[in-house]
Amino acid sequence: MTDGDALLGKVPLVLLTGPSGAGRSTAIKALEDAGFETIDNLPLGLLPRLLSGQPPKRPMALSLDVRNRDFSPTAIIDALELVDDLPSVAPELLYLDCRAEVLRRRYNETRRNHPLDRAENPNDGIERELTLLEDVRARATVLMETSELTPHELRHAVQSRFAPQKDQAIGITVQSFSYKRGLPQGADLVLDCRFLHNPHWKKELRDMDGGDAPVGSYIATDSGYDPYVKSIQVLLEQTLPGYVREGRNHLQIAFGCTGGKHRSVFMAETIAESLANRGWRVSIRHRELNRYAVLGARPRIAEDGE
Repeated sequence: MTDGDALLGKVPLVLLTGPSGAGRSTAIKALEDAGFETIDNLPLGLLPRLLSGQPPKRPMALSLDVRNRDFSPTAIIDALELVDDLPSVAPELLYLDCRAEVLRRRYNETRRNHPLDRAENPNDGIERELTLLEDVRARATVLMETSELTPHELRHAVQSRFAPQKDQAIGITVQSFSYKRGLPQGADLVLDCRFLHNPHWKKELRDMDGGDAPVGSYIATDSGYDPYVKSIQVLLEQTLPGYVREGRNHLQIAFGCTGGKHRSVFMAETIAESLANRGWRVSIRHRELNRYAVLGARPRIAEDGE
């Protein structure tokens, strides 16, 4: 939802979809708890009737999936075009993406049948559904990768994106990642740490990670470290207010290094701490370490200590 939409009084309308097992139940519950009026597994044929009366008074989220008897990619795209033409709502298509091997593992762990293949092995159903949803995925306005997210992390990611804290106009996620495993989907700013001293080549530091003090102290001895941190702080001080003015309600900052264990973790922790000290509420995710945390906004401290 843009700043212009807010000025026009448009109500957020989220169409939520994605492959079975990607986390739709968690996401729709997170939106409900954030104040959205939610409908799970809405028959698409009822959507025009639902929206033809009085415009929604509060944010609305509709979960759409293959369990629905009239589900099809064409029907979802038609639904998106229908809501795009409504003057009273600001629609977004949220697609929860997930890798096939992760979906297979989740189905094996829960021993549930896939809705597209009631046989004992869900593999065929997973492949059919991912193929079926390719065109829908391409039309998504928000693509959220859930393969590495716990239910708690997914819940926070959804609420940060669609219902940020009332005392803060934008939700910020700072994460670390490994370039060997690919860029994190949805990242707005990607920053490379691979030029800094690499603790991997120090035997005494190799088994530690960027959250350990000796690792951070070693990285900080790099002559490029201080200028790099200061330049990022200046960049964020200049750009964050602009994102807020534009109506952005979430920003994801990603720091990458070779293994995602040392330099990127330390930089993510350093910048997240800096943002929290400047009054921002920040969530931290270390993708390769499978860790997650939230830093509350801290009172600004003047340079004289008062």
